[in-house]
Amino acid sequence: MFQTISFNPHTVHLQFCLAMALWSQISQQLPHLSNQTLSELYPDVFPIDVRHYLAKWIEDQRWEDFDVDSAEQEPLARQLLDQMLELLREVTFHNPNVVEKVKLQHISRNMSMYQNQPMLLVRTVRDILRKERHLLRQGPVQSFTQIPAPMNGSTQPSPREASNHDVDTLVLSVLEIQGCRQKIHQLQEELNWEKQEADPMQGTELDPKHLEQVTKQNRIKQLDYNYQVCAEKRVQLLQEAVCSLEQCQSRLIQRIKSWRWEQLRSTIGLPFDDNLVPLQTWCEQLLGVNSNLRQEVMLVKRDHGNAEQFHKLEENLNRLLQTLIQSSLVVEKQPPQVIKTQSKFSSTVRYLLGEKMAPGKPVVLKAQIITESQARNLGQGVIPTENVGELINSTAILEHNTASKSTCATFRNMSIRKIKRADRKGSESVTEEKFALLFTAEIIITGCERPYSVQMISLPVVVIVHGSQENNAMATIIWDCAFSEPNRIPFVVPERVPWSQMCEALSSKFMAEVQTSRGLNGYNLHCLAQKIFDKDVSGDLSNMPVSWAQFNKEVLPGRNFTFWQWFEGVIDLTKKCLKAYWSEGLIFGFIGKQHLHVILQDRPNGTFLLRFSDSEIGGITIAYVGPSETGGRKIQNIQPFTKKDLESAGLGDRIRDINCISFVYPDFPKDDVFKKFYTGKYTGLYEPSQRMHCRL
Repeated sequence: MFQTISFNPHTVHLQFCLAMALWSQISQQLPHLSNQTLSELYPDVFPIDVRHYLAKWIEDQRWEDFDVDSAEQEPLARQLLDQMLELLREVTFHNPNVVEKVKLQHISRNMSMYQNQPMLLVRTVRDILRKERHLLRQGPVQSFTQIPAPMNGSTQPSPREASNHDVDTLVLSVLEIQGCRQKIHQLQEELNWEKQEADPMQGTELDPKHLEQVTKQNRIKQLDYNYQVCAEKRVQLLQEAVCSLEQCQSRLIQRIKSWRWEQLRSTIGLPFDDNLVPLQTWCEQLLGVNSNLRQEVMLVKRDHGNAEQFHKLEENLNRLLQTLIQSSLVVEKQPPQVIKTQSKFSSTVRYLLGEKMAPGKPVVLKAQIITESQARNLGQGVIPTENVGELINSTAILEHNTASKSTCATFRNMSIRKIKRADRKGSESVTEEKFALLFTAEIIITGCERPYSVQMISLPVVVIVHGSQENNAMATIIWDCAFSEPNRIPFVVPERVPWSQMCEALSSKFMAEVQTSRGLNGYNLHCLAQKIFDKDVSGDLSNMPVSWAQFNKEVLPGRNFTFWQWFEGVIDLTKKCLKAYWSEGLIFGFIGKQHLHVILQDRPNGTFLLRFSDSEIGGITIAYVGPSETGGRKIQNIQPFTKKDLESAGLGDRIRDINCISFVYPDFPKDDVFKKFYTGKYTGLYEPSQRMHCRL
């Protein structure tokens, strides 16, 4: 069905060309393509012959409709594979050319290797068609290596697409090695047959029988040469595949480490994608590739003897296998990072190769608490033997969830009964001492002969014995999560950090805890800088160092609390009582004395703004312009409202009932701004004299 539309001739010509049989166009360009381009466009596992003989059928299938990551569509992929193999058999049967017939028979046998992974066939054909279309748009003589096929319309593949591509390349390499092995086997059979049929050289050179024998001898030499070439290629492919596997696995392990790093950073509110499915799939695929390559190395040793190079390949694969098995244990749900003794807590540990574990005896995961020093020694292979804490309910079974395809051990009711403290240095307090939970298990993977010891530690935790220690313990955790380096030695943190990093941590933590999209602006951060540095500051403060002592060891001047204790009180008050006010920008919040005077000094009486109290933890005060004793104006602060005050009567109702404030800075009538927060609850009309003024 056609529609009448406006067009330009060039567009219509391009669409017409693309609508033509794709193969008829691409085949015209084949003579102009390099051998490297052709081999990359049509790999050994999907030869150009298949593309040629089944061109129309291939282009008629809906390859782009497949979700290649969906196991549910695998039966459809298998149907396409069966159809393709049947068509190849028909083409082979009707082909009058004996050489082509033999070649197609070999190709059909090789293509049957897709039976184990039919979705890989779909991905391979889909990508070939994409590359062909892209090649046509680029011109007739450009190399495919310069024009990678676009994936899902994106020029830069996502990490998941990149990992899929890596694994697909590895799987294709394994298929190529298997095809090479089968070809060697076939050549060996042909050689045996030809040698058996060959008679000793007899007669004169002109004797027809002698000429036939010469031809057979030449045939044997050619087969022997082909055998040697294929055998060398097989070894080379194996070496390259093991090297590629090592590189791909290195990227996987780095991605797992990045996942843990992002999980750590999420403590201060930074974004974190906790989905482990892509990583689990990646682990399982690499395990499968490793298994296939180990099998191929065993077979090549059988065929060619126990050469040193084969022993080295085997050792490398076993080392990679052990690393993969031991790197696949992750703490999916971390225990709380501040744990009070005698209180219950939970944690979930996931094994990414759970579906590959050998059936039979249940795998028991054990947890124990370890010190920072013991955590460091783990990196040296030293398993802690000293028990530094009594952990209750410290075992759980790795159980497979069929629905989510995850294998997890859930510790539901753990509790630390008692803890053994290390000797502290100088002024270090118990809330600065970091521990971790160590999870260990013995795991047997299907196809592996021996069990492997796997272990993983949690994020650092601080153990407290009283609720009053929680605030300082959380400061230790915040500093650790915000300022530790990736791949650090447990649990090393810097003593000082640039103010720019502190700003990011404070704003992220504030937004995450309050659950608001409004962060801290430049005025807020400048005020916080003045508070933590205890001086008027100006200019670029990005690189000014902030120490741990300034953050939560030294009390603020004239106060009995630290910077973090004060800031955490603001977060708690805002989260529980002021979220809506803050999110709508009605709270000025963090503002220093000088800035407060600057913006209010020229305002009329009754102008006010809301700011967090400097003198009281978790308090919000109203700064307003009022009459002075001399008849002028002065800036005053009403005694702070705490969480307890605001639970009895909300901030909106309190603002409504204070007569001396009328306009929200700069000049908005308070009823217009706060009316939505009025509940009708009467707090009592009062003047500032009825509620004590506080100092700035």
